[in-house]
This record gives sequence, structure tokens and C-alpha cells, in this order.
Amino acid sequence: MPRITVTVDEITYEEEVEPRLLLVHLLRDRLGRTGTPIGCDTGNCGACTVMLDGVSVKSCSVLAVQADGSEVVTVEGLSSGQEWHPMQRAFHAEHALQCGYCTPGMIMAAIDLVRNDPDPSEEAVRRGLEGNLCRCTGYTNIVRAVRRGAQEMAGRHD
Repeated sequence: MPRITVTVDEITYEEEVEPRLLLVHLLRDRLGRTGTPIGCDTGNCGACTVMLDGVSVKSCSVLAVQADGSEVVTVEGLSSGQEWHPMQRAFHAEHALQCGYCTPGMIMAAIDLVRNDPDPSEEAVRRGLEGNLCRCTGYTNIVRAVRRGAQEMAGRHD
């Protein structure tokens, strides 16, 4: 079996993995990062979105061996101690969840979106989150949360 080294939420792990093991299963089953949910296991819902070397990816569509030598950030790795990431705070403040299943993936995708577009319009947010599905909210509060999170990430509070 291949042996990989991967840094997850600033902790480096060396693991022997089967070549077919998905990153989401490595994160959840082997490394205990259960904040990354398994949604569809087909890359359609986006619930399992994480950052891989600074870019959001659906971890059910990445093999663990492809993450060898990479840095992964999960929703659990966003906070600093008891301090939430600005996007996490914005999702909470704007009530941008109901069941919460999609929330980790939405937050991770939103952070990547905002890094590339620091002041996204409502349309840009909707377009940027197209690969992340929510079956509960209708997206209105999610869009507001992403725009609020963008302002907080930029240090603006207008």
C-alpha cells in the first residue's frame, strides 16, 4: 500500500492508504475530522468540500494518494482556538443553515470564492456556490452570509 504524508489542519500525518481510498474517508475514518460530512460520495452535493493546497475541492472526488505532500484545511481547522473564522461567524449571524449538513462545505467553498472575489455580488455568490447544494434554506441567508463574511474577511463592516 502507498504511504502518504499529508498535513491536515496544521498537523502532519503519515498514513498507509489503499490506492482507492477517498480523501473524505481518510479525513473522517482515519484522522477523525468528522466535521467534513459525506454527502453524496459522487461530487454532486459539495458537503465534503475542504481546502487542498488553498483551493476548495470536493473531498469525495479526490483520492487520498493525490493529497500526498499537500496541506488540507477542514472546517474544523478554520477556527483559531475559540475564535471562529469570519465566514463561520457570518453563517451563524445570518442564520444560514437549517439542518446544517451542507454548512461545512458551503463555508469552505465560500472562503475560496471570497479569496478570488473579495466583494462578490449576490449573483457572483450564487454562481460561485453552484456546486454546493442545500436542500433546506433556499439560499437567501447563505448568500447574505457569504457577502457578510466577505466584508468581515476584508475588515469592512458596512
